[in-house]
Amino acid sequence: MSDTFLDREELAELTGIRGGKPGQTREQRQAAALRQMKIPHYVNAAGKPVVARATVEGAAPKQPEPLAWEPRLAA
Repeated sequence: MSDTFLDREELAELTGIRGGKPGQTREQRQAAALRQMKIPHYVNAAGKPVVARATVEGAAPKQPEPLAWEPRLAA
């Protein structure tokens, strides 16, 4: 299991798709479901959809730290 990307079972759970249909592979159907759900993903060279774990776990981008200075006020 990768800490960075969802594994095959997690992707099947997320999309609700565990198999293919005539004319479409499981991976094609999963990629279509991800597009429909607007979940960011990419399709790797093997044709499999890849979803970053942070995408579905809600990892928020880091906020910039506040500046550590104070303006000098006119006297």
